[in-house]
Amino acid sequence: MARRRKGRAINGIILIDKPQGISSNNALQKVRWIFGAQKAGHTGALDPLATGMLPICLGEATKFSQFLLDTDKAYDVVAKFGERTTTSDSEGEVVETRDVTITKDDVLSKMESFRGPIKQVPSMFSALKYQGQPLYKYAREGIEVPREARDINIYDFRLNEFNGDTASFSVHCSKGTYIRSLIDDLGEALGCGAHVTVLRRTKVGHYPYEKMMTIEALEALRNKATDEEVDLGTYLDELLLPMDGAAFMLDQVVVPNEVLTPFRNGNPVTATLTASTELVRVNDESGLFLGVAELKHMTLSPKRLVNYAAE
Repeated sequence: MARRRKGRAINGIILIDKPQGISSNNALQKVRWIFGAQKAGHTGALDPLATGMLPICLGEATKFSQFLLDTDKAYDVVAKFGERTTTSDSEGEVVETRDVTITKDDVLSKMESFRGPIKQVPSMFSALKYQGQPLYKYAREGIEVPREARDINIYDFRLNEFNGDTASFSVHCSKGTYIRSLIDDLGEALGCGAHVTVLRRTKVGHYPYEKMMTIEALEALRNKATDEEVDLGTYLDELLLPMDGAAFMLDQVVVPNEVLTPFRNGNPVTATLTASTELVRVNDESGLFLGVAELKHMTLSPKRLVNYAAE
């Protein structure tokens, strides 16, 4: 007999404004406890130094978290020139100090080469794996391992303010972009070195900035429900965003009622459907989100389906 999961079977996505100083996993576990959820997962870690948008998927929404991992992101970042650190941010040790004689025009000029499709060598202090181990584990032991340059895209790179030895930027980028590496590379191009002192994620995919909630605000709602002796969901569940929002970049199709049952049982079905993406979001005729499927030659093959029986 399968062991019953502890917690509430709730499905949805909550946008957390992650505070500085805690890991993304710490934030995840805190939010899971606040909601009393059976299952939770985040969609792309933020460093402890970083703050800002961290979408957390609850319940069946975890099945679609990969789509948010793969979407573009936006950040506000402050850089300090003249110092290069082991981690390319202010949490690392300073390994090189140089004079800063650059001008605003110098910065604007060098930024040009970091826009559009570029290649980036990931930081040693990243979660990418080498021979089964995250790079940061090697870095903490002082071991440098080979890393291949990766293709990324910097859609927008703006200088907001320049103050001689510091500057603030806004970056809109593709998945897989390391902002610490971007600032380190810019510092090297300028000849003075640089590292990140402030990093805030302002956007993940299409999600609105104003929908973010602090952990403290969520905890206050949990406490309110507890004090009033009502279900936790009374004040919390209305904050959850729909599961299908994680796959917003996919076309949506509606599976006809006549093939609904076999489709929901995990079987490919034939239907007259068209879409511009091979992977599609699937709803039933009532508008209920069923999951993600592959559409080829009028055949709709389930890939990840929502199990509403788990509620």
